[in-house]
Amino acid sequence: MRKPWGWVALGLILVTGLGACDRRETPASGSASADTVEQAAVSASPSPEPLVSFSPGSGTENVRPDEQVVVTAQDGRLESVAVVTAKGKVLTGTLDPSGSAWRSGGLLDTASTYTVTAVAVAESGEKKTSSSSFTTLKPTSTLSIEAIAPGDGWSVGVGMPIMIQFSGSVKDRAAVERTLSVRSTPTVEGAWHWMNSRQVWWRPKAYWPKGTKVTMTAAINGAETSKGVWGRRSYSTAFTVGSAVISTVDVKSHTLTVTKDGKHVRTIPVTTGLPTDKYRTRGGTKVIMDKRAVETMDAASTGTNKDDPEYYNLTVKWAMRLTWSGEYLHAAPWSVGQQGRANVSHGCTGMSTSNAKWMFDFSKIGDVVVYTHSPRALEPGNGYTAWEYTWGEWLKGSALAGDSTTASPSTSAPSTSAASTGTAATVTGSSSSTSGATASAATGATVMAAGS
Repeated sequence: MRKPWGWVALGLILVTGLGACDRRETPASGSASADTVEQAAVSASPSPEPLVSFSPGSGTENVRPDEQVVVTAQDGRLESVAVVTAKGKVLTGTLDPSGSAWRSGGLLDTASTYTVTAVAVAESGEKKTSSSSFTTLKPTSTLSIEAIAPGDGWSVGVGMPIMIQFSGSVKDRAAVERTLSVRSTPTVEGAWHWMNSRQVWWRPKAYWPKGTKVTMTAAINGAETSKGVWGRRSYSTAFTVGSAVISTVDVKSHTLTVTKDGKHVRTIPVTTGLPTDKYRTRGGTKVIMDKRAVETMDAASTGTNKDDPEYYNLTVKWAMRLTWSGEYLHAAPWSVGQQGRANVSHGCTGMSTSNAKWMFDFSKIGDVVVYTHSPRALEPGNGYTAWEYTWGEWLKGSALAGDSTTASPSTSAPSTSAASTGTAATVTGSSSSTSGATASAATGATVMAAGS
């Protein structure tokens, strides 16, 4: 225990002072006054060393990844705090203005050992370095991200939503949603919407502005997605929004009108689905999901038997997919005579080969195609159907009280790069498909392919 040197010296001086007062004597010339001796004694008192405390305590094991790391200092202030895993990953945090406490601001990685190093400064200016370590729990069940779209490095259309598909059901959607962030330049208002227990999408309030640069980060590592199930790894993607290509198909007048950045470019005669319940082309706002120079279309994939008179198995050119149920824009040279005059297809939008080739070259994933004058509604999830919701309806799909967020300016946040090989499950909406997925080498997630 430290001795109270200052108080001992002061007591001695007070006693001596009383004796001198009794004798009414004046200190001799050159001798120290009581005040001078007292000041010297106090100044000689050593400053206490800072006392640094850590939570979790040093040596603690099985720490929950959502537990906050707190470092505090008494008899001094914290100058710096570093929290680092054995692999060198840094945990960020905030030091309060007084320097009395530091608190972490993110989730911990699972099955990781962290070292905490704190530098504290005493009132005298002396510095003291303290350290601690702890280990997080190793989960028995984990959840990862199977697919992300857009893929890293893509250039997409103004209607492209951000889509994440998880490897299993998410019960604590709010906990997962808190780990998701969208940053963009310029800033854009938007929100997350849970399409089902495995998929969450983000879209802007209105179409993306042309030229927007976007980074999405899903820092799910350490999030408890369901009781006892923890997020595994974190993911990100960075993409750019290209020109605003918005097309309108008028089912009634059999035309496809194409605009770019608000200016009319071309009007193409087309044919859409037969006016029957089964083949009528759906109305609504659709988004180009995939592009294929050559595509095989088998009616069996839509439930049509091979002995049905309406069965077909065709190889078509310049196909641009719009729905999971099988609606495409594509070349249909066999119906050129009806294009611009009648609707004779099984649901697709057909045009001449030359027009289809032009449209294919002019379009990109994420471009908007609006269908008008069709009594048949587009089902939620049958394609990239984010724009079928009003903004109020979209906000209700968020697990965080339906609040919208602003995609703040992009920074140098890490992004992952997508390899050009490998296939796996893709973000598929309400149907299942393995069409056009590419694996991300850096994250293990997959992304929707941009077409061939």
